[in-house]
Amino acid sequence: MKVSVIATVLNEGASLRRLLNSLAEQTRPPDEVVIVDGGSRDETLSILQSAVQEGRLPLRVLVEPGANISRGRNVAIAASSGDVIASTDAGVRLAPKWLAALVAPFESESPPQVVSGVFVPDAETTFEIAMAATVLPTVEEIKPERFLPSSRSVAFTRRAWEAVGGYPEWLDYCEDLVFDLRLRKRFHPFGFAPAAIAYFRPRSSLRSFFRQYYLYARGDGKADLWRKRHFVRYMTYLAALPLLMVLGGLVSPWWWLGIVAGAAAYLYVPYRRLLPWLGPLPWRERILAIGWVPVIRVTGDVAKMLGYPVGLVWRLQRLRGHPELRWRCMPS
Repeated sequence: MKVSVIATVLNEGASLRRLLNSLAEQTRPPDEVVIVDGGSRDETLSILQSAVQEGRLPLRVLVEPGANISRGRNVAIAASSGDVIASTDAGVRLAPKWLAALVAPFESESPPQVVSGVFVPDAETTFEIAMAATVLPTVEEIKPERFLPSSRSVAFTRRAWEAVGGYPEWLDYCEDLVFDLRLRKRFHPFGFAPAAIAYFRPRSSLRSFFRQYYLYARGDGKADLWRKRHFVRYMTYLAALPLLMVLGGLVSPWWWLGIVAGAAAYLYVPYRRLLPWLGPLPWRERILAIGWVPVIRVTGDVAKMLGYPVGLVWRLQRLRGHPELRWRCMPS
């Protein structure tokens, strides 16, 4: 069975060597690696060309200026020759057994068409630790039967990719969720490989995190994803919370206990995840990490509430002339 690893890159000069080195150190080496550059303006392309010359990896590099992530992945897969495609991203560091763990289920007697790997934070700063605890589920929290894998760590057969029409090139963010949902509709259940770990650094600043979640939510709006989640968020911030604050001032200060209880429930999971990280930190850094959690949580919610309607308007303006936007109704 031939296995191709694919990825897309754009201006990843600062982090690309980590990915290439970790691919070269896999216990199950890839049969080929195909990376599509979307038109980088930094040293990304020269790093890739140097890696080709070094020969540590069976690497092919394609340049597709202006390609979004979906287009880049589709181009890479179309140019590859593997029976199984393993997808990852620039900016990650792969565990040595990542590919072996992803591939193993395909070699069983009843192989799945899709195998989910996992990704875990590779946090280095106090802010990144708080970020990881706030927004990223732990491997233990994952329910394999419901898990939608990130394309940082997933493998699928060429047949499955072809059956669902590849990644949706009309979508610039959340493209892997639409791809996953179409795969799950056709090929459920997925295999699950918790040892297929991709390590990646969370966003290192509040500004970059805000932009990331704004774009994710805009992608949700474009793809018509998670209506209920977004509705609940709007109702919480724009209706329930203001109402509780008004009642707390007019009726009884005991209403504020409800707000405190709600905040505790809202932050319980992030603080539970944060606890194991706190031990090695100095006291000052522990206090900073604890304080960052609610700031990050609220910032992410605000970014989502701003991004989602922008994506929804984009979708509504294009529905009539673009049948691919009705992806849930497409045959698979």
